[in-house]
Amino acid sequence: MTSPREIHTLLEHAFNRGDLDAFVAAFEEDAAMVDPPTGELVSGRAAIRAALEPTFAMRPIASIVVTGELQADGLALTHANWTLAGIRDGEPVQLAGRGAIVSRRRPDGSWGIVLDNPLTPG
Repeated sequence: MTSPREIHTLLEHAFNRGDLDAFVAAFEEDAAMVDPPTGELVSGRAAIRAALEPTFAMRPIASIVVTGELQADGLALTHANWTLAGIRDGEPVQLAGRGAIVSRRRPDGSWGIVLDNPLTPG
């Protein structure tokens, strides 16, 4: 991920491939995320993985479109609109929202997610 925008592309592709490992690897070890189903804050990669397991179990197809970006001093704030379609308990599920991600440039020049709120109010 050579830019903050690429984080969203990586997340979209991880959803569409069912690759929870790649999704979680986009987060910094001490990252925090709002859990989409519950709205609760989860912290750390292990908690983020656990929170996302039910979503990945739906075998989702995602679309993520970045709508804004602000960068300064190795930090970035990106906004995106997203849709997610999957199957839960044999029934189709359609979800959509607006998200915000704060990312930080890593020493190797790549970017990692520090804060992720996929439930940003519109």
